[in-house]
Amino acid sequence: MNHAATIKTPVSPPGRVLREWRAVRGMSQLDLAGAAETTSRHLSFVETGRAKPTPKLLHRLAQALDMPLRDRNGLLLAAGFASAYGETPLDDTAMANVRRALDFILKAHEPYPALVLNKTWDLVKANGPAQGLLKMLTEGAPADTDPNLFKAFMRPGPLRDAVVDWENAAGVMLRRLRNEQLHRPDGARQQLLDEVAGYPGVPVNWNVPDQADPPPVMALTFERGGMRSSWFTTVTTLGTPQDVTLQELHHRKLLPRR
Repeated sequence: MNHAATIKTPVSPPGRVLREWRAVRGMSQLDLAGAAETTSRHLSFVETGRAKPTPKLLHRLAQALDMPLRDRNGLLLAAGFASAYGETPLDDTAMANVRRALDFILKAHEPYPALVLNKTWDLVKANGPAQGLLKMLTEGAPADTDPNLFKAFMRPGPLRDAVVDWENAAGVMLRRLRNEQLHRPDGARQQLLDEVAGYPGVPVNWNVPDQADPPPVMALTFERGGMRSSWFTTVTTLGTPQDVTLQELHHRKLLPRR
């Protein structure tokens, strides 16, 4: 028996995080070391626990791996350091200016619908037109229905029934969320994907990993109660956020298709 073949390279807690993210990014130790301005030898020592990384090096490694702020905090904690990025609730006093900025963005998009969602599509904020559109499209849904918009769009119900080309739109949305998960793995997002995959009418082939980027703009047409409206949807995020909460927000805006 070849015992040498069963020996595994030891790994430190931060090393485990780095290896997982190197696998996500498809980077070798040499690739990551060069991008983070260190040596592959030193990176190897960090991953195996033979060398203790400094916070400065961990920041460079996280930057080179394009890790989300939440995961950068996790890397620092795994190495025994304090988190570098806060996660402030949006209703906190410290976020007053951020809330005003979000309200301004939503108001400026009127008379068209605009929403602010978190990484798992829970509704955070919506302008008046968006609230009115959602109320009309979800009329008849049970009062205790989960308010998550991705689930509402994908599961059988009033919102799904109101989408004229649901299979095409849902396929694009699922691709986009799956693409985000592929490049920025997250437990809550994966849980959402797993749940939606089991909904009636969601084709199995939609759950196959796809490296291709989804289109930046999606066409969407609603029809309810004899009224029909066609839209383009766009997605934007906050630039260079320094707070976990803010990085995980995105804006969805609807523009009329003429």
